[in-house]
Amino acid sequence: MADESRRQADARRRHELAQAQANAEAQAAQVKLDGFLRRLEEAGATPEPLQATLLSGQRVKTGLVGWYLNRARTLAVAPDGRYFQLVTAGSTFARFTGVTPSPIPPTLVIGRGGRDGETGDLDEFLERAFAHYTQG
Repeated sequence: MADESRRQADARRRHELAQAQANAEAQAAQVKLDGFLRRLEEAGATPEPLQATLLSGQRVKTGLVGWYLNRARTLAVAPDGRYFQLVTAGSTFARFTGVTPSPIPPTLVIGRGGRDGETGDLDEFLERAFAHYTQG
């Protein structure tokens, strides 16, 4: 019995440490996103309507505005700093009704552990997006 409770305590502690690390990363990433938004505002860049991609590959409206952060247009930030992953499941009617994605905590590394799609540091994505939205 004592071994089980020790294993449970160890597992709980590992989970708490991982959660604390994820929270610290999200806070650091949010600082970068906030700076990106300030720069966009200073440059006069206006947000655009955001669309989500359903798992079927179809693009649908979201009712959100903001700036896409990657070429695939699956990551975006809203003017208020909320961060969205815009790939979602959707019903048959989603193409008519749209979807309402929920914000997620931002990360400092985009696509961490992924084998397909774009991966890299958040800073790189923000610089490319800034250049895209402020060229003119």
